[in-house]
Amino acid sequence: MIDAKTNGKFPVGQVVITPGAISGLSPDEVFQGLIRHKTGDWGDLDEHDWKENEAALEHGFRLFSQYSTQGGSKFWIITEWDRSVTTILLPEEY
Repeated sequence: MIDAKTNGKFPVGQVVITPGAISGLSPDEVFQGLIRHKTGDWGDLDEHDWKENEAALEHGFRLFSQYSTQGGSKFWIITEWDRSVTTILLPEEY
């Protein structure tokens, strides 16, 4: 079994999910997004934002990913600079 909290390029700390993301995303979408985020697949970001995340890995800044559900809804995953918390949320909840 894959553990979304321990495998990958960086620690995610405590994983939290907002009410909108709980009601709008399937558990599989959340899990797959978290795995992608942890492995450095930043999802639907442009080249500039991918490079920002790569620099953030090296220098200890916040990490941001954007993914789309099968239905086309977007959701974000943000890991804080100190890697203490990772939040899964919908863009309108930011």
